[in-house]
Amino acid sequence: MHGKIVKGIAGFYYVHVVESGVYECKAKGIFRKEKVKPLVGDNVEIEVLEEGEKIGNIIRIFPRENELVRPAVANIDQALVVFAVLRPAPHYNLLDRFLVMMERKGIPAILCFNKADIAKEGQIEELQAIYEKCGYPLVFASALEGKNIGRIREILKGKTTAIAGPSGVGKSSLINLLTPEANMETGAVSRKIERGKHTTRHSELFPIDGDSYIMDTPGFSSLYVNDFEKEELKNYFPEFAEYEGTCRFQGCGHVHEPGCMVKEAVEDKRIHPSRYRSYTEMYEELKNRRRY
Repeated sequence: MHGKIVKGIAGFYYVHVVESGVYECKAKGIFRKEKVKPLVGDNVEIEVLEEGEKIGNIIRIFPRENELVRPAVANIDQALVVFAVLRPAPHYNLLDRFLVMMERKGIPAILCFNKADIAKEGQIEELQAIYEKCGYPLVFASALEGKNIGRIREILKGKTTAIAGPSGVGKSSLINLLTPEANMETGAVSRKIERGKHTTRHSELFPIDGDSYIMDTPGFSSLYVNDFEKEELKNYFPEFAEYEGTCRFQGCGHVHEPGCMVKEAVEDKRIHPSRYRSYTEMYEELKNRRRY
C-alpha cells in the first residue's frame, strides 16, 4: 500500500493513504541501519499490521524529489510564502531569505499577502513593484473576508505545498479555510497524537483532496542563508539573470565593482532597491561568516 507521511512524532509516522485514511506506522530497522530517516512528505510503501486500528510498518521510502533541512521535509512541489500586507508589515529581508532558500532548492514560490482588506493606500502597489519584476506569482488575500481563497485552492491543486511565514500573518486562518473537516481524514489521528504545545514544533501535511496537500511549517523568525559561497548568491535572485555576463568584470559580484550592470539597473529602478539591499546584506554575511 502506497501513501505519504503527513506527520512524524516520537518515532511514529502517520501515513495518509488516499481513500483509506491515515495509518500509524513505525519505520523498519533497516532504515536506521542505512541512516535514512523518514521525513514528512516522503512517499512510502507500508505493510498493514492491523486494518481496524490502522497500524502498519513503513517498508520502503521512494526516492525524494527534494529535501529541506529546516523544516525537515521532502517532496515539496512549491512553497506558498505568506506575509501580511499590514499588522505586521512585511519584513522584506526575511521574505527574501526564504525566496533564496527556495531558489537554491529549485522549489517554485508563490507569494501570498494576507490581510489585503486592511491595506493602506499604495501598499499593494508597492509590493507589486518589488516582487512582480522577480517573476514570483502574487496573491493578495484576506482570510477574514475569504478574498482569493478560490484562487489559492487552484494554485494548490494536485501539488504538495509548503506554507510558510512568520507568526501573526494569518497562516492558520488560511489553512483552516483551505482544509475543511470533511476532507481532513485526520480527526482521530489528531486526537491520538496530540501533545499540547509539543505538536506546533513539527511540520505537518494536511490532505485537501486526493492528491493535494498543504504543509504547515513551524513559524520562523530568521533564516540563516550561510551554507554556500557568496559567489553563488546572485544565482538566487532571478531578476539579476538578464544582466549576467554584461558587467565590465567577469564574475562580477554586483557589490563593489565598477561598471556593474546590476547596480546600474538598481539606480534606474529596473531592479527594486529593497531587493538589492537584501542581496548586499546576505552577501556581506556570507563574506564575513567565520570558517571552522
